[in-house]
Amino acid sequence: MSGTFRGDLFAGKVTLVVGGTSGIGAAVADAFAALGAVVTVTGATRHETDAARDGPDFKCRDAVALDVRDERAIVALVGDLPRLDVLVNCAGVIRRDEEHDAAIFADVVDVNLNGTMRCCAAARSQLKAARGAIVNTASMLAFQGAPRVPAYSASKGGIVQLTKSLAIAYAADGVRVNAVAPGWVRTSLTKPLQDDPTRSGAILARTPLGRWAEPADIAGAVVFLCSPAACFITGAVLPVDGGYLAM
Repeated sequence: MSGTFRGDLFAGKVTLVVGGTSGIGAAVADAFAALGAVVTVTGATRHETDAARDGPDFKCRDAVALDVRDERAIVALVGDLPRLDVLVNCAGVIRRDEEHDAAIFADVVDVNLNGTMRCCAAARSQLKAARGAIVNTASMLAFQGAPRVPAYSASKGGIVQLTKSLAIAYAADGVRVNAVAPGWVRTSLTKPLQDDPTRSGAILARTPLGRWAEPADIAGAVVFLCSPAACFITGAVLPVDGGYLAM
């Protein structure tokens, strides 16, 4: 990442990566830390945050347990930060084959969509003061149906519209709001698909670049959207999919 962007690009800036203890979120956090930012990450449980903090490659200021369904906890966390320049929302859950149950459907949407909104709303005044940026995490399933995960798909479609709506609402504050829509990425969330030769083969056959993405591939796009190079970009949903949507 430092070979692509200037090494001090985010020096003196404060970044909060919600859901930043693993997968795409961890790669995003590492990218910002490598570029000089002071980074706080959150995980859903104390076990997740302790494991991240104790890891040999942990580069962030801190890792904090946060339930994104808890508005008071979000407000308290954001309020404890000295300032906030960048918010990246990566927290998400998926419950394959269980999301047709109404209660599970509601819980997945509450985490993935409502949780993102709670974090954006709590961070708005801090980001306004810094004229900062938000990047939300959508998905390929924002653009197509997903019979095994209707709640996940619906929540990611909601992220697309939420991003566009907040981009308009926050523009007068000088806050840019964008989203990335990752393609098929090698994370624990997609491991069942990676391990299924039929499903993985179908994904790769439709991906012109012919491989699964690595989390760092998504992190580069997030860094770009928060950088001065993207200063006139807001309300965008950037596919980072190896050409998957082009097929």
